[in-house]
Amino acid sequence: MDKTRVNRLHYIVLSFMALTFLLPLVWLVIASFDPNASDALKIPASVTLGNYISVITNTDNLRAYGIGFIISFAESFLVVVLAALAAYPLSRYRLSYKKVFMNVILFMTALPMIAVIVPVYKMYLNLGMLDSLWGVILYLAASSLPYGIWLMKNFMDAVPAELEEAARVDGATTMKSITKVVLPLMFPGICTVFIYTFSKSWGNFFVPFILLSSIDKLPASVKLYQFFGQYGLIDYGPLAAYSIIYTLPSILLYVLSQNYMSKGFSLSGAAKG
Repeated sequence: MDKTRVNRLHYIVLSFMALTFLLPLVWLVIASFDPNASDALKIPASVTLGNYISVITNTDNLRAYGIGFIISFAESFLVVVLAALAAYPLSRYRLSYKKVFMNVILFMTALPMIAVIVPVYKMYLNLGMLDSLWGVILYLAASSLPYGIWLMKNFMDAVPAELEEAARVDGATTMKSITKVVLPLMFPGICTVFIYTFSKSWGNFFVPFILLSSIDKLPASVKLYQFFGQYGLIDYGPLAAYSIIYTLPSILLYVLSQNYMSKGFSLSGAAKG
């Protein structure tokens, strides 16, 4: 098989994969404007904004969006702060246990934290932390912290240590050199960790579903259940509109941070100036 045929085969496979992912999104957009939406992809006889209006004007939906945002933002903030503090000694100091610790972190990134939900549920029950938003935030932050530390350490390695040494010569403390020198220079890395953590938390269904029991505390990811009625009846139009609105925070956060993330790290000559 010549190179041209191989390239054509690659394009065919990639086009098929792209179409597989694109068709559900196309259905989602069309169904959100269809007053008689179904599970089939079809051109609507009429277009309406009623599905979006019914979703936005529902106070339960607005509360669920707010709770989901609080959980995701608080978790992402905790992960960024704790990961930065943990990554600094791993990046800057020569530690005898660094290799073992990094291997443990690498193993924990592959460990599905859902596997330990049963003992965590039992522990939360004994501590009185069930049906608590802070309990969900702490659990999600703990599950995202290993990958956050691994990413943050790699981004911190790209910041020249000579810049910190120069700051210390000027009288800066270790904490001040971190906040004034290291963190501003690795801001694209911070955005990456924050966006990854936020998106993971925003789309998490299982953890809040298990740890929260009050209906008024459920985030947006769990409130999707309200569109699945009894006997298999599904209100497809509002479900599609809700799903599109549900994706907006992650998309907007990525778009707003893209300017910083695209800058990358060009610090190789910073220490020579």
